[in-house]
Amino acid sequence: MKIEKYSDFDMMAIEVAQRIAGDLTVALHNADRAMLAVPGGTTPGPIFDDLCAADLDWSRVDVVLTDERWVPGDHPRSNTRLVRERLLVNRAASARMVPLYAETPEPEESLAGLMEAIEADLPIAVAVLGMGADMHTASLFPDSPDIAAALDAQAPILLPVRPESQPEARITLSARVLNGALAKHVVFKGQDKMDALQKARTLPHVEAPIAAVLDGATVHWTE
Repeated sequence: MKIEKYSDFDMMAIEVAQRIAGDLTVALHNADRAMLAVPGGTTPGPIFDDLCAADLDWSRVDVVLTDERWVPGDHPRSNTRLVRERLLVNRAASARMVPLYAETPEPEESLAGLMEAIEADLPIAVAVLGMGADMHTASLFPDSPDIAAALDAQAPILLPVRPESQPEARITLSARVLNGALAKHVVFKGQDKMDALQKARTLPHVEAPIAAVLDGATVHWTE
């Protein structure tokens, strides 16, 4: 794991976007297509604003969320909505989005089809990961009854999860799929989260899921 600190958030967003674009360019030199996994939340929006203008062959890039709430794509809490509005615009409008939601009442009913759409594109070329102060990443929450299954080395590509702290069911890429990314960037803001990251390195993964995906990652942060 490598840690890089930035003087301000805007500088970090620009630098991370450039790193992601560089990683995707390398991946596209070595394969016909490249998969980019991205988080939702508030932090990645400015990164997406810079990344969408990157000069690369976006028509060969598949974008998938690291996790999604089980809500329609036009819902205010939808991560899909964020990606469509902030990333899949400008030059990146030609990228293909791989869905993590289908119109069924529960995620279990659509799981097989969603996994099939992802499987052919693995491994992930570039994974961008956030982190909460509770040491979760994607929807790998320490208070989830499903956390051990999501961290298992033989876990499926996707898992439905229902963390006690969250108001709706979610679907998440498993830790093994995230950890298998060729390049990983963990991005967050705040000293409290850096303190949490350092603490996570001393705890079992079920208590600090972010620690399960730090191997070989670059951590980008600002106060």
